Amino acid sequence: MPMGNTRPLPQQSAQPGQPGPPGQRPRPSRRRRYLKRAAICLAAVIVVLAVVAGALWIVTPSASEATALAGAQARQHGITYPGPAVPENFARPLVATEDHRFYSEPGVDVLAVGRVVQAKVTGGGDQGGATIEQQLAKMLYTPGQAGFKAELKQVVLAVKLNLAYSKQQILDLYAEVAYYGHGFYGLEQASCGYFGRPARDLTVVQGAMLAGVVNAPSVDDPINDPANARARLEHVIARMVAVGYLTGAQGQQALRTPLGLTAGGNPSC
Repeated sequence: MPMGNTRPLPQQSAQPGQPGPPGQRPRPSRRRRYLKRAAICLAAVIVVLAVVAGALWIVTPSASEATALAGAQARQHGITYPGPAVPENFARPLVATEDHRFYSEPGVDVLAVGRVVQAKVTGGGDQGGATIEQQLAKMLYTPGQAGFKAELKQVVLAVKLNLAYSKQQILDLYAEVAYYGHGFYGLEQASCGYFGRPARDLTVVQGAMLAGVVNAPSVDDPINDPANARARLEHVIARMVAVGYLTGAQGQQALRTPLGLTAGGNPSC
């Protein structure tokens, strides 16, 4: 029987999720290719940051200089150094508001650093998330400096500070060099200036106000800008409730307690 003209049937491509013809390797999906490229890019960024961090570790100052730098700033502002230990009524609101993982993290919040790096790469806005050690590094080592390079220095120095000092010592250093608005530097001067009492006698609401004002002292000054200061105080108390330092009832009671601001603002007591 004669054979007619026959042509081979065209090969049909496999449908998504279906195996291809025998011997043909399935093509990766677009999503998998994207994830692979993203993983490669992320790995490259991590390697570059590790190299940069290693270099900065070598060239940045030693953490042992922190006490000398704090003392120099104290003398510049006319306050006694070292001052008294930070009381609980200041430490708790500061940690709750500025760095609630302070006691468990190694000086930096890895997730926050990742968000900052991503924002820098993608052109996003300020992501915040600086730990107390990073803020201390900025105040001591890089005052007035800005930009990504300064932020990387602060990350490296924060780790150095965490390795060199206890958490209590870091809080003490922070309290000594922070600015609290209205011309007051250091916790003791601010406590005396705003409330006419030493820091060890701060009430919960007074400590919360001082812990809140360090974030933006020119904006939240309770004497010059009482409305802003009150809003910030309410935020700090809410954070203390959120992390478990106060119950809801205790938070409401603190907000009903008179702040006890002194009219004159005497920086000594």
